[in-house]
Amino acid sequence: MAGANSSGAHWSDQEIDLIVADYFAMLSMELAGQRFVKSHRNEALRRLVDRSHASIEFKHCNISAVLERLGLPTIQGYRPRANFQHALIEGVERYLGAAERPESLIEFDAGPSVRFADLPIMDAPPPHEDPNVSPPAALRRLLHRFDPAARDARNRKLGLEGEERAFHAERSRLALMGRDDLARKVRWVAREDGDGAGYDIHSYAPDGSERLLEVKTTLGHARTPFFLSSNELAFSQERPNEFRLLRIHDFARSPKAFELRSPLAAHVRLRPSVYQASF
Repeated sequence: MAGANSSGAHWSDQEIDLIVADYFAMLSMELAGQRFVKSHRNEALRRLVDRSHASIEFKHCNISAVLERLGLPTIQGYRPRANFQHALIEGVERYLGAAERPESLIEFDAGPSVRFADLPIMDAPPPHEDPNVSPPAALRRLLHRFDPAARDARNRKLGLEGEERAFHAERSRLALMGRDDLARKVRWVAREDGDGAGYDIHSYAPDGSERLLEVKTTLGHARTPFFLSSNELAFSQERPNEFRLLRIHDFARSPKAFELRSPLAAHVRLRPSVYQASF
C-alpha cells in the first residue's frame, strides 16, 4: 500500500514523471473549467507511487514553483514551494520536451465573455529578485530551453486575443466615463494598419489626451518576462507622455493588467536578446 515511504526520501524519475503528468492533467482540466477532486487524484496517484498524501501534496506545490518560473499557470490551491530538487526540474523538462510545441500543452478558450469583459488595472509588481543571483544550472537550462518570453511571442493567437481584450476594455472604460465620443475613436492599430507602429491600441484619456498602448499578454503571472522590440522601445522614448506598455497576465483564468510608463528601464531590467548581422 502506498504511503509507507517517507516524504523526505528522494523521488525516482518514474515517480516524478507520474506526478508531473498528473499535475498537467489537473491544470488542463482546471483551465477548461472541468471539475475534479484533488483528494481523489491524490488517492489514485498513491496507488502508483509509494508516497504519503502529504508528500504528494507537497510535490504538487514544488511543481507549481517550477511552472511559476516558466511563466505558466499553476493549479489553484497548490501554492508554489520553491525548495524543489533538481530531479523535479528534469522531470518537467522531460514532460515539456515530449511535445512538439510545449506551449500547446496549456489550452484555453477565451471566448467572447472573456475577451470583451473589463480589464482590471492593478499596480505593477515591484522588482524583488537580485539580478546578481543566478538560478541553479538545471533551472537555467530549463528556462533557456522553454523561454517564457519566447513562448508567448510565438503564440500569435494569445497576442491577438490580448490586444482585442485591451481594445474593448479601453472603449468600455471611456464609455463609462461619459466619453462615448472618444470611445468610438479608439483604434486597434496593429489590426487595422499592421505591426510596426510601435504600439497596438490608439486610445484616449477622459480629457482627450492620447494613450498609445503596446500590449503584452501572458498566461503566466505578473512577473513573467516578455520581449520588447527595438522599435517599441524607441517609440516609448519618442512619445514618453503618450506611450503605455499594457502588461496583461493570467489571461487564461482571470485576466488583469498593469501599465508601465516611459522610461521603461525605470520599471524593468532591459537586456539585448537578439542581434541583426549585416555585411
